[in-house]
Amino acid sequence: MLVDTHVHLNAEQYEEDVEEVIERAREVGVEKMVVVGFDTETIERAMELVERYDFLYAVIGWHPVDAIDCTEEDLNWIESLTKHPKVVGIGETGLDYHWDKSPKDVQIELFRKQIRLAKKLDLPIIIHNRDATADVVRILEEEEAHTVGGIMHCFSGSVEIARQCIDMNFMISLGGPVTFKNAKMPKKVATEIELEHLLVETDAPYLTPHPHRGKRNEPFYVTLVAEEIAKLKEITYEEVAEQTTANALKLFRIAD
Repeated sequence: MLVDTHVHLNAEQYEEDVEEVIERAREVGVEKMVVVGFDTETIERAMELVERYDFLYAVIGWHPVDAIDCTEEDLNWIESLTKHPKVVGIGETGLDYHWDKSPKDVQIELFRKQIRLAKKLDLPIIIHNRDATADVVRILEEEEAHTVGGIMHCFSGSVEIARQCIDMNFMISLGGPVTFKNAKMPKKVATEIELEHLLVETDAPYLTPHPHRGKRNEPFYVTLVAEEIAKLKEITYEEVAEQTTANALKLFRIAD
């Protein structure tokens, strides 16, 4: 059994065949999937999906790239949706300095608000970080995010940063990039960070693992992420599957 802890089954890329995509994943042992909604449209779709499938769960929040579009009404709406028992986290939130749609100060303000919301609701936080590691870590520390913890989604930083995040009660989630031949840092993290701190994800339809790069990603391919971690750690696939699943169920407080 595997848990894909971060997938966008609510994306337009799956409009035509989401049922088949889900079935392919289930056939290879991906028994639970966490669908992430990060704006009005994707949150609404995530909530629809978790109503339809008992093995799907939702994380909802507002993406930093679109921070400039988020209103107080949107945050109040997100808070109201967390009453649903299948909403298991807040996010993805964080900082993205690669794209410049939303100014840094706007992103930071919204990031802080979502951390505070997660703490108010006692839900884990799912962190998006692109080209903003120093500020992400600083803000998590300043906001005392360790009290709820969460996930460093699709982690691409160093072993040292990973350990800093673990010390703040965050899990390290690895996705397709760990399978890329030139991805030295994710491979080093997979090798050196203890399995009890790791999760697996796809971020599908994005970041498709090797050897399928360039194609649409699917939760089916989370098996390739687990296989790569097993190879790097020189342990069995079953060990990776068992421990990362236990980690995910515990973090999201999902009954096995």
